[in-house]
Amino acid sequence: MTPTTLLGMTRSFLASPRLASAATAAAAGLGVCAQAVERLIGWAGLISMLVTLVVLVVGSLIARAEEIEWQGLLPVSLLTFVAWVCLTIIWSEYQWVSAGGIAYFLAFSILGVSIALSRDTIQIVRAFGDVFRAVLAVSFIVEIVSGALIDAPLGFLGVQGNLGQLGPLQGIMGSRNQFGLVCLLALVTFSIEFATRSVSRGVAIGSLVLAAAGVGLSRSPVIGAILVVVAGAVLAIYLVRRVSAERRAFWQLGILAAVVLIGVVAWLFRARIITFFSANSELTYRLTLWRHMWDVIAVNPLEGWGWVGYWRPEVQPFPLFAIAGGREPSSGLNAYLDVWFQLGLVGAVIFGGLVVLTFTRSWLLAGRQRSIVFAWPALVLVVLLTTSLAESSMLVEYGWLIFVVCTIKAAQQLSWRKAFAAQEKPQEE
Repeated sequence: MTPTTLLGMTRSFLASPRLASAATAAAAGLGVCAQAVERLIGWAGLISMLVTLVVLVVGSLIARAEEIEWQGLLPVSLLTFVAWVCLTIIWSEYQWVSAGGIAYFLAFSILGVSIALSRDTIQIVRAFGDVFRAVLAVSFIVEIVSGALIDAPLGFLGVQGNLGQLGPLQGIMGSRNQFGLVCLLALVTFSIEFATRSVSRGVAIGSLVLAAAGVGLSRSPVIGAILVVVAGAVLAIYLVRRVSAERRAFWQLGILAAVVLIGVVAWLFRARIITFFSANSELTYRLTLWRHMWDVIAVNPLEGWGWVGYWRPEVQPFPLFAIAGGREPSSGLNAYLDVWFQLGLVGAVIFGGLVVLTFTRSWLLAGRQRSIVFAWPALVLVVLLTTSLAESSMLVEYGWLIFVVCTIKAAQQLSWRKAFAAQEKPQEE
């Protein structure tokens, strides 16, 4: 076999649609199951799998470079945020930790870019749907083994074996909040699959029942509150899609005003809302942590302490955040405050702009596009952005992966650079 033939075969393999499909499923699966994989085979095994997958998807993108229209696909806001994350290693208080955290962050960023550029939105929904089905099935099997068969916790997976008491369940996600978040993302994804008839009716209904059971049995007050927000978002998208294009802008402004009003009312009655969702203990812990974070943020308010992703208790200042019996948090339990802590006010402003632009684009597409599949990015963003008030999941692994995918898919349809190029082209001709 000549080198030319071997090169051609390699290029054909990397450019094949089957590889793109398999890589999408593998990337989504590794993102969602990253912590479970780490508990089972350690960080070395997880990093090896991640590096292998990154090499494959980069090779696939290079092999298909001529087929991809790059203009406007990588939003400036996303590139700016990623660049600032990388720059923080210069002044980081823990440079070797930042180097590892940035590499981990970039790996999942690359996987997100690959998924967004190589697959259509409906294909992405199907890929995540298959992954969520597998994760929920395995989670319930593990919970049955732990809670019913051996009646003992599985500490290496973080499973407490509470199935007999109807929760809270952790599945293979390590905590009830993370399990509830994945179940809620799955519920949104399965609903879109059902609406688009991309899977059989039986599979769709069974998946919805499984996801709904997971949300309920997680018994997470955080996820319970977010479920109400998602239900409101579903109703808003339904109403916007029903009105004519001429009246849509008026309705969008009305929805925005309603959201602001509801936010004000929620703030005024926050104590009763917290009590209703039985979140007093969770809020007390978070408020204590956030107060400590504010004190530490004041030391480096503009530039931050340096990116790390998951917190590392072996380096300063993270030991300062140990609360209640030495409990060491692995994140700031608030993505927005966490970004400010790690990236400073500059990074927080960039991140805020990225979030607003991505959500605005996704929401507009959900209202104006004929296919209901375009509601998926908007709804999963509602889940991620509201969860970010109480968790930092959106900054790492599957949370960041999904956010990157949504950012790029929205930019494909509503890119100001594409619009500008389209206006300039007739003048050149």
